[in-house]
Amino acid sequence: MALKPEPTAPFHSVQYALRVLETIARETGLPAAHLAPMLLMLRREGYVLQVSDGAYAIGDSLVLLGSGIDRQQALTDKLQETLDRLRDSVGAAVYISRYVDGEVRITQFADSPRTPKVHEWVDFRSAAHASAVGKCLLTQLDLNGRRDHLSRHKIARLTSKTIVNERILFSKLDAQPATVPMLDLQEYAVGTVCAAVPITAGASVGCLALSMPVEHAHRLRAAADTLNRKAAPLLLSLTL
Repeated sequence: MALKPEPTAPFHSVQYALRVLETIARETGLPAAHLAPMLLMLRREGYVLQVSDGAYAIGDSLVLLGSGIDRQQALTDKLQETLDRLRDSVGAAVYISRYVDGEVRITQFADSPRTPKVHEWVDFRSAAHASAVGKCLLTQLDLNGRRDHLSRHKIARLTSKTIVNERILFSKLDAQPATVPMLDLQEYAVGTVCAAVPITAGASVGCLALSMPVEHAHRLRAAADTLNRKAAPLLLSLTL
């Protein structure tokens, strides 16, 4: 989806911007009440510019995505900028993950010396039953999809807190509210806690996640809530 300006109108009215937002809300299932905050978010992320009261112009971010420059690279760069800001906002390493061709894939991440990413001591593709990323992706699959995944990646005990019973695991996944971040409290790795929230766009299954050392576990809930609130810009970028 791309904004197409009228040939004789270099600026867009707020009504036009809202038309775009309505389309995004419809396609992603976002509540209509989120439209006004989304308009503010569009401005903050550089997709639109407010040039006067009630008038908007296309922003640099949207021009970049719709230009002749390689779109995928432009999208990757924009997502990385967003992830870098989010990393600094939550004080933790952050990740985007997708479920692609039956596998868990970390497609982008942002870390730093002060917020190191989790040590992948077991391949994330084999640890969906334990990691926040994996469990968040599994919640978005149907029963057959989950069983298919676990038939290829057997449940294994990674730490003393890892759930190794399939029935209990599926019960917990089914009971997970869609609006509540999925947590990993040292289930994947001793010394690390994580949280993940879904960023599903259409048929694409994905999630936004963070990790931090267990000594910062007291910050996990607040960081996870921030992660949840900040998911909308990433969902917008993935939808455009």
